[in-house]
Amino acid sequence: MFEPDQPYRCSPRVALRPEPFGALAYDFGTRRLSFLKTPMLVEVVRGLADQPDVHAALDAAGVPDDQRPGYLKALAGLAETGTIERR
Repeated sequence: MFEPDQPYRCSPRVALRPEPFGALAYDFGTRRLSFLKTPMLVEVVRGLADQPDVHAALDAAGVPDDQRPGYLKALAGLAETGTIERR
């Protein structure tokens, strides 16, 4: 279960490849390919390891308040697939 009040990180099994739309995330463990659809989402995912929780990562990336529900939903999906994980 995704808990945005907890610390997360990009899984060490996942490689992010920058793309014009955001990034491709490839999981070497499951061979799953995911799309991070905005550059700001990529910034959030990369910044997770440096922040005390998901909310702080959203703040650090400059995600506007009205867009946070969408970002939290995207991050929950990434947690469900193992692209990001609690640390």
